[in-house]
Amino acid sequence: MSKNAASHEDVPSLERARPVAPPRVGPRRRRPGVIALGVVLVAGGGVGGSMLYLHNGQRTPVLTVVREVPVGATVTDADLGEASVALDPAVKAVPSRDRGSVVGKRAAVALTPGSLLSASQVTTTTLLKPGEQLVPVGLKPEQVPASSGSSLSPGARVQIVRVAGENQPAKAPGAPGEGQPISARVVQVGSPAPGTGAVVLDVAVASADGPRLAAWVSTGNARVLVDAPGDGA
Repeated sequence: MSKNAASHEDVPSLERARPVAPPRVGPRRRRPGVIALGVVLVAGGGVGGSMLYLHNGQRTPVLTVVREVPVGATVTDADLGEASVALDPAVKAVPSRDRGSVVGKRAAVALTPGSLLSASQVTTTTLLKPGEQLVPVGLKPEQVPASSGSSLSPGARVQIVRVAGENQPAKAPGAPGEGQPISARVVQVGSPAPGTGAVVLDVAVASADGPRLAAWVSTGNARVLVDAPGDGA
């Protein structure tokens, strides 16, 4: 092949290698309204982010409930924990620094684990009212309804009856005198005694019924009947 022929064949390749000029684009029209809106959105996002950061950064150490505390039971140090949370102004939680003023008070409501503790949930008053007496009632496991469960807790209404002993005649239910049931309200529930499972209930009764109930308890013939929720005064 001749040199002229080779040069002729290279011409199309050189033409294909030339750069292609980009198309000319006219100047873009700027829209002042769109620009202003963008500035506002950026500024607003910055302010919102700053407010969120500041809000989350304002955390308060407060008291929490870590163990179940029945109504009327004394709050112990072991029942309380602490958490640092960002509080809504409507939430009235007890600050951690007031822990000492809470321990030793009684639960005005049932305290559940995992909840924040508020000042209205504890009280210095007892469940014993004027005109009442506090009587401890020792009961064996068979003397307490097995299905009473959590219903046999401070504040629960109960009826205490006297049953006949081995050498004692039975009294007719509802008859006046010694055999008449005594209405009571549970103030405190003790822990079952190791080995025997016996439980001591502190119950509040009318002052006139206190001596009679104490006599029943001394003979070991007292039985507890748990009223349905809402029954009794």
